[in-house]
Amino acid sequence: MLTVLSETDVREVLELDTLVNVVAETLIRQAAGAVERPDRPQFPAGTGLDGDEPLGTGLVMPAYCHGDSFFATKLVSVNEGNVERGLPTIHAQVVLTDARTGRPEAFLAGTTLTNARTGCIGGAAVRDLAPDASTLGVLGAGAQARWQTRAIDAVTDLDTVHIYSPSASRETCASDLREHGIAASAVDSPREAVEDADVVVTATTSTDPVFPADALADGALVVAVGAYTPEMQEVEAAVLDEAETVFADVPDEVATIGDVQASALDSDDLVPLGEALEDGYTRSRPESTLVVESVGSATLDAAAAQALYRASTAEDTETGTSVSFD
Repeated sequence: MLTVLSETDVREVLELDTLVNVVAETLIRQAAGAVERPDRPQFPAGTGLDGDEPLGTGLVMPAYCHGDSFFATKLVSVNEGNVERGLPTIHAQVVLTDARTGRPEAFLAGTTLTNARTGCIGGAAVRDLAPDASTLGVLGAGAQARWQTRAIDAVTDLDTVHIYSPSASRETCASDLREHGIAASAVDSPREAVEDADVVVTATTSTDPVFPADALADGALVVAVGAYTPEMQEVEAAVLDEAETVFADVPDEVATIGDVQASALDSDDLVPLGEALEDGYTRSRPESTLVVESVGSATLDAAAAQALYRASTAEDTETGTSVSFD
């Protein structure tokens, strides 16, 4: 039998504090080389349907963590034209396959899964690098602004969250977070979001830095999750160049994004985040800045999908739909 978990099913079994542990352990295994993470192919899709141009992009993201019962294949589609159709631009699904037999085990809707596992990167970083944080500044007001905040709140005691985005979406984001019991409010400038924050999260698609470097408070931890191409830059070069340590979930890939390209750093200067999560990290000076740069990894999808699937099959849980695959 194949288990199918819808977005509703995923949300029902999702527990962020548990998923933070899963993500942290996976980053540790990834840093130790105990994973398989092939290059992800991507290709144009839809050519010939409505003309000679492609209508979207397809991506395939396979991964396996050594010793796990399942490997995962994440299927992603990006269709910008969906805005006019009233549909999400990005769709994602994750297939779990038995690592011993090759039989398909589960099919999970991937949007909430992806958002949650990405948010938990920030949660794991804050838990280990800034455990006493009480004030969070967030640049951006989209899905990741919400998930990063929720994951961080799950592992620390946040008193204040300031949200900034150039549009009115900051008000909506703050309101949504308050519905989750988080003391969030919208502010009128990037400086106001950052200046008193123990932790700063950047979760945008900007091509220009989203806050002034001189606004950072002493001892701040910056978690940057938005930039993933050479053209995208959320963080001023000075933040990285003056930081005590810059951590990266995938150093070789993080070295290619605009944040790092604008700085004096290269991949050899980036410390795998998994190493800090395993061994712990103590700042040489309490007032120094730490930075975590993240581009995500299919290994996190594999680990998160397995955790959610197992949660759905617990004895006291009746979640998902069983479908015969024979």
